[in-house]
Amino acid sequence: MAGLFFIFVAMNKYLVVGLGNIGVDYAHTRHNIGFDVVDAFVYKQAISFHIDRLAEVAELKIKGRPVVCIKPSTYMNLSGKAVKYWQDKEHIATENILVVLDEVALPLDKLRIRPSGSSGGHNGLKSIEEYLLTENYPRLRFGVGNNYPRGMQVEYVLGKWSPEELPLVQKKTAVCTELIETCILQGIAPAMNQFNKLSITL
Repeated sequence: MAGLFFIFVAMNKYLVVGLGNIGVDYAHTRHNIGFDVVDAFVYKQAISFHIDRLAEVAELKIKGRPVVCIKPSTYMNLSGKAVKYWQDKEHIATENILVVLDEVALPLDKLRIRPSGSSGGHNGLKSIEEYLLTENYPRLRFGVGNNYPRGMQVEYVLGKWSPEELPLVQKKTAVCTELIETCILQGIAPAMNQFNKLSITL
């Protein structure tokens, strides 16, 4: 009976991962939108982060479902090290890991949640795949657009939002917190149906 209870808890426990880089130089850049979305999700629950191994961590419950939220302190290229550690520590099923990241292939008014997929060249996802040995984990891609000259992608994603972009970014961040809740409470398929077709405007 105890074993069955443990399996039930593991299947209903979630790990929400915001991707980004630590340090003030990276704060609130396009590449750190994963941190900002997970911040907003945690603060919405009136919870705060604490510093722990390989990450800032917050633990909460959504209608009784345990959720561990992390912001890796490993820098983007080693994000998988933190994800694997916290997955193992909390005994979380791979399909219950949700990774939030920036996506230049999506315009600013779009977001996309998928149950699996390739890294698309994103270093954070590459690292996670290396540590988890699979691409089969959910990811929420936050469109940041690609309004940059050829050869300037790195400078663009490591840059700050423009004053014109910020109001839409803040609104979309709030939508992402609703999406995460929907994913946890209803599953990824309903979240995809509800949010993937949205065009978020002011």
